Order: sequence, then C-alpha cells, then structure tokens
Amino acid sequence: MSVHPHRRYNPLNGEWVLVSPQRTDRPWQGQVESAAPSSLPRYDPGCYLCPGNERAGGERNPGYEGTFVFTNDYPALVPSGDGEYGTCRVVCYSPRHDLGLGDLPLRDVERVVRVWTEQYAELLDDPRIGHVQIFENRGEMMGASNPHPHGQIWATEHVPMHVAREQERFAAEPSLLADQLADERERVVEANEHFVAVVPYWAVWPFETLVASRRVVPSLLELDGDERAALASILKALVQRYDRLFDTRFPYSMGLHQSAHLHVHFYPPLLRSATVRKFMVGYELLAEPQRDLTPEQAAERLRAV
Repeated sequence: MSVHPHRRYNPLNGEWVLVSPQRTDRPWQGQVESAAPSSLPRYDPGCYLCPGNERAGGERNPGYEGTFVFTNDYPALVPSGDGEYGTCRVVCYSPRHDLGLGDLPLRDVERVVRVWTEQYAELLDDPRIGHVQIFENRGEMMGASNPHPHGQIWATEHVPMHVAREQERFAAEPSLLADQLADERERVVEANEHFVAVVPYWAVWPFETLVASRRVVPSLLELDGDERAALASILKALVQRYDRLFDTRFPYSMGLHQSAHLHVHFYPPLLRSATVRKFMVGYELLAEPQRDLTPEQAAERLRAV
C-alpha cells in the first residue's frame, strides 16, 4: 500500500480518484454535525410510515406486520402524461420504527430481499420500463426525511447515466467485476459462500463498500433461495459493522445495480467520527474525487469492529 499520493482507476465507470494517504493526520476545524439520537421508539405516532398512521399525502397506512410497499405520495416520476415515464415506490422494511437492516432479525431482512425481487420483476413487466433502481437513503446526512427503516424503488423509461456507463463496460468485458474481486483480498470486509463485501480499490467515499455475488448473475431474479438468504445475511452484517464503527446509526446511500453482474454500492459520508463527514467540494467538484484514508485502511477498520 502506497503512503504517497497516487491515482486509482475505477473500471466500472472509467473514472479516477486521487488518494492522499499523507493527509490523514491533518487537523480539523471545519463543520461538526450534531449526532442524531441513538435510540428511537418502536412506534412513533407522528411517523407517516408507521402502521396505521396517516401519510403526508393523506392516505392511511394499513396495520402491516411485515413489509409494506406503496406508491410515493410525492413521486419524481409518474406513469402518465408527457415526459419521462416511470413510477416511484416506497418499501417499509418493518413495522418497527427503530430497526434498520442491521438490527432486524435475519428472516426480516430476507423478506426485504424477497420483496425487492418481486417488485423488480413486477416493474420490469411494463414494456415501457427500461431500468428499476432499488436504493435506500439512511440518515439525515443523506437527505432521509424519516428515520423509519425504508427504501425506495424508482422505475424509469430510460437507463440512467451511471448505470448506462457501467453497462457499457460490462458489455466490453463481461467478467470485469469478477476479475476485480479476485484482486480484492486485502480489502474484504465481510464474506459468505455466495457474496463478498469489499472496500473497492477505487473507493471514493471514506468507508464506501461494494457487495457482489460470487456467481456472475445479472439480477435478483437469477438468485436461488440460498443466494437470496446469503445476500440478506451479508447486508445485515455489513450494516452492523457500519453502526459499530462510530457507535451511531451510520448514514449511507445504498443501491443495487442489476445489469450484468449483480452488485450493491454503499456510499456513506462519515469520515472521522459520528459528527465529521467527508465533503465533495472544491477539487472534487471541479477536477476529480480525492480521498485521504486509503481503501485498505478503511477495510481494516471495518473488519476490526
């Protein structure tokens, strides 16, 4: 591992990141965020995602006991009219207001994966849908408007830019990600028989991770029962590691890419503690991404918890 400034190439999108290990000890006198409360109630009468409560759009949630899926009351896309065709759905992971993917019993995380699979298949049945993006924004830092454990699914007519860029590279080299994973041994954070989680060589965010299937399958639809259970297990374990790293409900944006080789991106903003995050400003906005903590150091710290 180099201790000198160097650049790393991301073969999934063709972009570069500047790595500056010598800057990890620099002093910090910038913005410090207030940490979010570490405990939440099992049920919040004011939460528009809890069972039985009225949502912001006026509809009332059923008294659901597992997962609950509904069309977003304020969607970015609509399946009618002119312009970009699509739809946006919300997936409540659990009726429990206080439990995320790392806290839920494994059987409940498996149910979430099953619902993702069902929703993915259902939405792709629409011939006008070209892409289905499953994702979660967790925490106020990542713009989540509600702490209730939930994710979103946006189905779009066109393939979005970042996904299209990956698809172009997979089309040229179908074994691209599988070949990369073979070189990620020192950056492995969590692994089981069917999936592996790594801090990729080209990671931009301080504790960014990528979860990929060991068997090259394009989407959730091709996974068998054991593989879906393994995906649920590694997602739960990884989020537990995040939450223990700074002893906080770790914020992140997480999303599945399903085109050539099923994988999941985790982009968390925290850098030094529960209150100090990485900002993409200046050089990052005008030139290219830059990081101080190396991916190898990040993987080592995640393994240690």
